[in-house]
Amino acid sequence: MSEPDKAAVKDCLLDLQDRICSILEELDGGGRFIEDAWTRDGKAGLGGGGRSRVLTEGELIEKGGVNLSHVTGANLPPSATAHRPEIAGRGFEAMGLSLVIHPHNPYVPTTHANVRFFIAEKGDETPVWWFGGGFDLTPYYGFEEDCRHWHETARAACTAFGEDVYPKFKKWCDEYFYLGHRQEPRGIGGLFFDDLNEWGFETSFAFMKSVGEHFIQGYRPIVERRRDLAYGDRQRDFQAYRRGRYVEFNLVYDRGTLFGLQSGGRTESILMSLPPLVKWRYNWKPEAGSEEARLYEHFLKARDWVD
Repeated sequence: MSEPDKAAVKDCLLDLQDRICSILEELDGGGRFIEDAWTRDGKAGLGGGGRSRVLTEGELIEKGGVNLSHVTGANLPPSATAHRPEIAGRGFEAMGLSLVIHPHNPYVPTTHANVRFFIAEKGDETPVWWFGGGFDLTPYYGFEEDCRHWHETARAACTAFGEDVYPKFKKWCDEYFYLGHRQEPRGIGGLFFDDLNEWGFETSFAFMKSVGEHFIQGYRPIVERRRDLAYGDRQRDFQAYRRGRYVEFNLVYDRGTLFGLQSGGRTESILMSLPPLVKWRYNWKPEAGSEEARLYEHFLKARDWVD
């Protein structure tokens, strides 16, 4: 098994952040990301930093962030070591790129992507490391064409790594982005993987890069197809209601959010993923036969979109 190359991973993430931001600015047509570079103060053995990039009130993007972090620590919190006791008492580095895009137009889906690398080291002992990440799509109004394209792109990201990879990580995504208390998925899924190291460093790293590269290939055509569709107050109202599910998932279930908050991470960057405008209603149901009802009936279900 090849030795992990932390510098190569960091360079890859920096480059990916630059390229994704450039493409999203091009798609937006007017908005620009504002960069906020930050560092930890080193207290309680926590160090490192990152660069958060946020675009608000653009032509296309109501709120979006593409955040890079590289944080270090002397010890992990108990919540992080509970299911991985072999990393207890080790110094760690966690680096990753995480993005969330919340468009103005309700016909353009919200999207999330994340690629990350974790390594825990102690003296001359063999390091414990893994990759994780994925991407998923959260439409407010469903289009079969968009869902097929999204999952065809997800499958393409996995093709070179084995026939079983896409079905495995697609299923994991369906199960992960699920709101148990609502008994419904957050969206139409995509890919999710974690604790990936069994392929060795080089292949695992190559897969992480493939996921990062394919994300924009999946999202860009959907944006271009839907961005000019006319919408009104009804669509914006439903978008705000469904965004409430996004908030609930991130604050109740999301591993990255919970790890970041529990490990003393930077709150502003961690909660960047939350949408700017959200609504909740008591015991609301969509009107039968409506576009909104169709989202629940045909799209918010675990489906095989590519065969």
